[in-house]
Amino acid sequence: MHQTPDIPKKKLTGDGTSVRALLVGVDFGKSDFSSSMEELALLARSAGAEPVTTITMKRASPDAALFIGSGKADEVEAAIAQHQCDLVIVNHALSPAQQRNLERKLEIGVVDRTSLILDIFAQRAKSHEGKVQVELAQLQHLSTRLVRGWTHLERQKGGIGLRGPGETQLETDRRLIGERVRVLRSRLEKLQRQRETQRRSRSRSHTFSFSLVGYTNAGKSTLFNAMTKAGTYVADQLFATLDTTSRRVYLEEAGNVVISDTVGFVRELPHQLVAAFRATLEETIHADLLLHVVDAASHTRRDQIEQVNLVLKEIGADDVPQLMVLNKIDLAGLNPGMERDEYGKIQRVLVSARTGAGMDLLRQAVTEYALAAKRPHMQPDAAAAEIQPEAKIQ
Repeated sequence: MHQTPDIPKKKLTGDGTSVRALLVGVDFGKSDFSSSMEELALLARSAGAEPVTTITMKRASPDAALFIGSGKADEVEAAIAQHQCDLVIVNHALSPAQQRNLERKLEIGVVDRTSLILDIFAQRAKSHEGKVQVELAQLQHLSTRLVRGWTHLERQKGGIGLRGPGETQLETDRRLIGERVRVLRSRLEKLQRQRETQRRSRSRSHTFSFSLVGYTNAGKSTLFNAMTKAGTYVADQLFATLDTTSRRVYLEEAGNVVISDTVGFVRELPHQLVAAFRATLEETIHADLLLHVVDAASHTRRDQIEQVNLVLKEIGADDVPQLMVLNKIDLAGLNPGMERDEYGKIQRVLVSARTGAGMDLLRQAVTEYALAAKRPHMQPDAAAAEIQPEAKIQ
């Protein structure tokens, strides 16, 4: 079987110099437009580009040919020349035709939001599973954008011996991508079976498990390290962590528990990535508790909470119990605390994973849930009576 070579993609990182990017956004009347554009700038920097200017506009609907319309395309073309831009990044998903038309008009590379996020994921993936998932998502995205001239797919043998009877170049490319997609899906299924075996083992031992979920850059990995001392990679950037990391820790009152750190979510997360990372995200489906980590200092935290819950619903994890953790209280000017509802059930905990403030309260909250899970008839508030105030993870 002939193997498809890696698919070259638009490089957002250059030869030691930052790529100068022009950001484009269209306001269709949504309330989160400004925060979405701020996020686009963060995504661009995370990918290795440097936003040098931004052009925004209001439209009732996208232009069928150029998405932004011919008049704004002329404005973008002038701004490219003025600021010497290397790349245009559009804060929306473009159709293959719209992307091609813009690139012909502007004579420069155009990347939409989906491609940008895929590029970041490709840079961040470290484990074998992560790389397989990212490549699968990229190929599925690329398969909708094939046009004549993708001869690099057959560069190993110049196309000789690879093309089927009567196949055009486009048909050959699609077939090669299809074969590679099948191989990658087979690998992911094998990895998924391995994860299922691990979960069954935990289930037989009645080990309580909880997963950290939340918007990207909410501080999940910092919180994970604070609870486990695992040394997971932490950075002030979007999607710093892609691969799910699990650690077994010991709670004095509840015994061994398993904590997992998962990939962060973002608004308009490409469906290809959600589908490809389903095996990884399934750790959240099978968790006993989700710690929904929220950036308390973010002015868009309500929208971020909603976006995370939408993805959780998409992967079937919306019925898993949640405990909200407001992180970064040191930046928000808040004090550590634990809030309960009228029935005594813990609703949210306020912490700073960076300074350690409130971490004892978070450990106490997790212990309550773990004890309640071991005694199904008990609620976390009842389990609280069995906990010593200074519960610690060893």
